[in-house]
Amino acid sequence: MYKYKSGQISITDFGQPMGMHLNENNRWVKKAAMIPWNEIEKRYAGLFKSHKGNPAKPLRLALGACMIQAEYGYSDEEITLQIQESPYLQYFCGYEAYDDSKPPFDSSSMVYFRKRLTPVILGDINEMILSQNKTEDHTDDKDGNDDSNSGTMIVDATCAPSKIKYPQDANLLNQARKSTEQLIDRLHTPGENKPRTYRKKAYKDYLALVRCRKPAAKKIRKAIGKQLSYLRRNLESIEKQLHQGKALTPAEQNRLIVIQKVYEQQKYMYDNHTHSVPDRIVSLSQPWVRPIVRGKAGKPVEFGAKLDISVVDGFTRLGYLSFDAYNEAGTLRQTIEKYRERTGHYPARVLADKIYRNRDNLNFCKEHGIRLSGPALGRPKKDELPDLKQNYIDECERVEVERRLSLAKRKCNLGMVTAKLTDTAFHCIAMSIVVLNLRKLMLSLPDFLKQHFLYFGFFEFSIIQ
Repeated sequence: MYKYKSGQISITDFGQPMGMHLNENNRWVKKAAMIPWNEIEKRYAGLFKSHKGNPAKPLRLALGACMIQAEYGYSDEEITLQIQESPYLQYFCGYEAYDDSKPPFDSSSMVYFRKRLTPVILGDINEMILSQNKTEDHTDDKDGNDDSNSGTMIVDATCAPSKIKYPQDANLLNQARKSTEQLIDRLHTPGENKPRTYRKKAYKDYLALVRCRKPAAKKIRKAIGKQLSYLRRNLESIEKQLHQGKALTPAEQNRLIVIQKVYEQQKYMYDNHTHSVPDRIVSLSQPWVRPIVRGKAGKPVEFGAKLDISVVDGFTRLGYLSFDAYNEAGTLRQTIEKYRERTGHYPARVLADKIYRNRDNLNFCKEHGIRLSGPALGRPKKDELPDLKQNYIDECERVEVERRLSLAKRKCNLGMVTAKLTDTAFHCIAMSIVVLNLRKLMLSLPDFLKQHFLYFGFFEFSIIQ
């Protein structure tokens, strides 16, 4: 059940204790004015179909807490304390008066907030914020063949690394072996013969490898083979116990399925002398995380979700998002069509990497009068001279998407996703994009307030030019 709250109050009406005077120029006060809380609340209230039970936390409190967490990187426990102690954060979260007598909610509620605010909902919220704070479009390029096309869209893909231990085959097998030993202990009935696990010997063999400073390839392979044999024996013991009528909890069954999959993958790579396998599992706690080959200096492979973003007029939008590795060139047409749905026309040009310039994308762009930046496919023609000036301008303007990604990873928690579930991890990535756009709006705040001063008439302060 959800109950609507009253509309946004001004900072002057915010209840303050005697002697406390909040600054109207505080950034959280300004950010609160940028967000259309009432429109977002209508979208959020639709998630609650039932009219019975305890009322849910207000949208402004849930969304505000998630935005603050994405801004500072606080833990779930710390975010409740920060809101309890700061009057500015309380105003941003919709409090009517300052109250530090109790936390705003239990820290475990943050998990439910993240599950409810899905990437689709956050995408709608992002559009609402950008539409409310819409400024004049300064992109008037019309270098496409179709005169109705206008605007420039910059696209790129990146990886949002998840917080997992760097995967190594021996470490992964050791964790799987320990988990199977715990399952065997749980299924064992006192008074019966307990299956042998050789856990001390197995751990001793594992330590012999990890304590070696620079183990050779033969030593690593030998250690992996031993761990595979120990793990196979434990899995057979668990199967025998299950056939005897013993049962596992749903969480333990899911854990066992993951361990069996890890054993099959590691056994295949061991037998075939290879280091790659489809849908390779790199973490037992987050089995959906996949290795993403990026080819960047210092980080050739990252482990997390891969995402596409598009930048138009300096503002970022999230495109395709998946934990599986994919070719970003296949999502360009979808991104262009979304641009057309928002604006009513196609962009005049699309600035992208060379990987986007395949034949399908080039034919699609040519058909709709869109110029896709980059060199032509195949061998250069003999009498054709490339437009070096235009290529240089495109490359310089394409840097904007790299700047947006760098800022999102350094300041908006896109560089390390600490959520442990797929839904919550996708929420953190989408929320990083929303917070990134709010930071962009803060830079153009004076012009924005001059343009929308009548809309936000409850602010009675002047802007220092």
